[in-house]
Parts: sequence; structure tokens; C-alpha cells
Amino acid sequence: MAAPAFSPAAAPASSSSPPKPPNNAAAVLDPQPQMPPPSPCPDAAASSVSSSSSSSSASSSQADRSSTFSLDSSSAAATPSSSPPRPHRASDVAWGPIRGRAAALGPRDFTLLRRVGAGDIGTVYLCRLDGGADGQAAPAPASCAYYAMKVVDRRALAKKGKLGRAAAEKRVLRRLDHPFLPTMFADFDAGADFSCVVMEFCPGGDLHSLRHRVPGRRFPLASARFYAAEVLLALEYLHMMGIVYRDLKPENVLIRGDGHIMLTDFDLSLESTASPALEDDEENDARSSERARPPPAPTCLPIPELQLLRLRRWKRRSSTTAPPRPRFVAEPVDARSSSFVGTHEYVAPEVARGGGHGAAVDWWAYGVFLYELVYGRTPFVGETNEATLRNIVRRPLEFPASPNGGGDDAAARDLIARLLDKDPRTRLGSRRGAADVKAHAFFKGLNMALLRSSPPPVVPPPAAALYRPDGKQAADVPQLFDHF
Repeated sequence: MAAPAFSPAAAPASSSSPPKPPNNAAAVLDPQPQMPPPSPCPDAAASSVSSSSSSSSASSSQADRSSTFSLDSSSAAATPSSSPPRPHRASDVAWGPIRGRAAALGPRDFTLLRRVGAGDIGTVYLCRLDGGADGQAAPAPASCAYYAMKVVDRRALAKKGKLGRAAAEKRVLRRLDHPFLPTMFADFDAGADFSCVVMEFCPGGDLHSLRHRVPGRRFPLASARFYAAEVLLALEYLHMMGIVYRDLKPENVLIRGDGHIMLTDFDLSLESTASPALEDDEENDARSSERARPPPAPTCLPIPELQLLRLRRWKRRSSTTAPPRPRFVAEPVDARSSSFVGTHEYVAPEVARGGGHGAAVDWWAYGVFLYELVYGRTPFVGETNEATLRNIVRRPLEFPASPNGGGDDAAARDLIARLLDKDPRTRLGSRRGAADVKAHAFFKGLNMALLRSSPPPVVPPPAAALYRPDGKQAADVPQLFDHF
């Protein structure tokens, strides 16, 4: 069961204690530092600061969940140099205080305030941007400058052989520019040991925690459809960029301050290439062939008026029928891997068997994700991780009694069943990706293009709820930047 996103946990240990020159990050050492009151920025969580959290799937939030595992080979390749972020919203308030400073930012410019999550390769902190570009006090907008900082300890990852995963995640983050994916505002090194990435902060926690606060621990169909649609658009964008996500689960779907979602954690992603194309819709193809037929021959009806009426009806149908609309298709074409990665309850059968896999694993995980949102559990979970993998490979898909009433989940069941096809070649999405999934009846009536402007099922409380009542810094923040 996932713990709340802001639960304290032990901080990562540091093996060195170099001297600490004076700087802004030294505020972390003060046991009683005063945090600025949230009142100067009452809408910080609801607008700018809320766009995303870079929170990893919190290890503390997976006590009841199968563990994330990886047998990927990793290399200690150096991370590439910084590139300026490209936020999809130029008016993002969180981007304002950091605009023009991203390339020059370092650990001295931030104060860590609260530990908000920990994953397999890093720890995420709520942080505050301090000072202006000239080192003086920041202007008024910076009072709202709260971000999520993911800190990676290179020494710890080197011992685990996972430096390559951290470098891959940073490469992916640099490429993203989508409303349902994180915006990386800055990245820098803190000495030789720590690598830091600054992203948007999500005050709403993750979908796993939110589901456990819903009656019955399952979402109503309308809410499940909303969250599933936003995740679908995020997956479509990733696949368009040639990225296979490979770690979809509710713990990695965060809730922004405005209630919309943000997909996070890309250290297991597989980088490949995509071949965007426009393909005709099969149903439109049928209608097109129907229109291509020659007009009906005049019949031998005794009344000429009836013949004229039939011809007029045919002309009206042919003139009002819309032309075929092509679908945009962009799936990773060369994505193939034999790595055994993912979370046990979400891995596809081809991964559980130990064989190679491609982009179809994301559509299997999407089916498991939707099943859990609607029915409150994953479909193949066993008593042990080994039993779960055996169920994924051998056990047929079963559905519980309809939790949302009588038969109103028929479309959801059909979509889940087609996504959870054990043969990746016939699995829904394996040929035309998100284009086929979006066309399913489960999403009928949902305007995907306007989804980011639609009211979400739940809006998180204001940012003030994240602060300690006494306004003091959380005691679980480690002294990471003592020597900078």
C-alpha cells in the first residue's frame, strides 16, 4: 500500500564530510530555519508549482506492492551537458523565477525543505529557489518558487551498477515538452557525488495513494476514464518520441495542483526511434469505398416522383458524409530489449517469460493500470512475486462482479481484455499504438484535445497543507550540500 507522498523517511547516508563554506544551502544545517509563509503565493499549488513532481515511485509507498526490479546492464557514462528547458506553457509561474538562470544554477541557489519521496535511483525533495540572478534577494515571484529536486547519489548508484539508468532518465527528461509529463527546469552537479534535477512539484501525491482514499479503493468509471485518458496521451507522446516507458503504475502517476496528472520516473525507459505516419481509419476506409460505388441505376418504379426522391436521398448522403480522417500513428519501430525490468504485477507475459519485448509492453501495463483503477486491484497478483509472474503467463483474465453498478463497465472490460492479450502481436495498440486505443468505445464522447482544460475528478488542497504547522524545516532533510 502506498504511503502518503510526504511521509518522512531516513535520508541517504553520506560518507564524506568536507568543510562547509558559507552559502544559501547552508540553511539546511539550521535545525530551526523559518520557512516563508505560503500566504504571499496562495495559488502556488493550484497553478505554477503544481505542474509536476519529479518524485520517484516512493520505496516507502510500495510496502504492499511487488518490488521494482531491473537486470539491465548499466554503464557509468557521463551525463550530457544541460540544455534549456522548454515548458509547454510559457506563462508558467514556476518558470518565471528560473528563466534566464537555468544554466548558472547550482546547489547554493536552493534550500531543501522536505523529503517527499525516494525511488530506486534517487531521493526527491521539496526545495525553494533562493535569491535573484545577482545573488540579491529574489523578487516577489520567487516567493512562489518551490520545486521538486531529484538528488542522485552517484557513489551509491555506482555500487549498484545503475549509473546508466540515471543518465538515461536525464536524457529523456531533456526531451519532454508535454502537459502530462515533467518539465525539467535545471540540472546540475553538486560536487563529484551528487547529481540534481529540478522539476515541477506535484502537491497531490500519486494515484495509488489517492485510490486508497476513495470509497471501496476503486475509482468511479468517469474518474477512471479521465485519468486513463490523460495517461494515454502521455504514453502517446513518449512513443512518438521513440521512448518505451516500461514502468507504468499508479505510483508513477502524480497529481498536480490543478488536479491533472503527471507521469514520472523514466529510469527504466527504453530509447528507440519512431516513424510518424498518417494512416486511414479502417471504418472510414469502409465508408470511402461505399462512396466510391457508382450511383444506383434508375429503378422501374411506376411513379417518377419516387425515382427522383431516391436519387435526391443518395446525393444528400454522399454530399454530407465526411471525408475519411487519417489517424496519427507513431510507435517505436526499433524498440527491442531482453532486459527483465518493471514492477512484477505490471510486466507483460513476454517479459515474464524472459524473452525480448518492444513497445507492446506499455499497452499491457496500461491494461493492468486501468484494471486497478476500476476494480481496486491488479488482475494477476499472487502471494509471491514468482506466483504473480506465473499467473501473468498462464492464468486467463478474470473480472470481478461489476463494482460500479449493473453492466455499465462493459466497455471498460472489453478494452482491458484487448489490452491484456498475452500475444503481443495481437494486443490492442501493438500495430497503431494510441490511435487504436483512443478509438475504443470506452473513450467515446471524451474530447482528448481539450482534456487538459476539463475539470478533473479531484483537486488537491492548497499548498499550505504541505508545511509544518510551526513553519519549521522538516527534520528528515539530510545535510547534502554542507560542503558547497
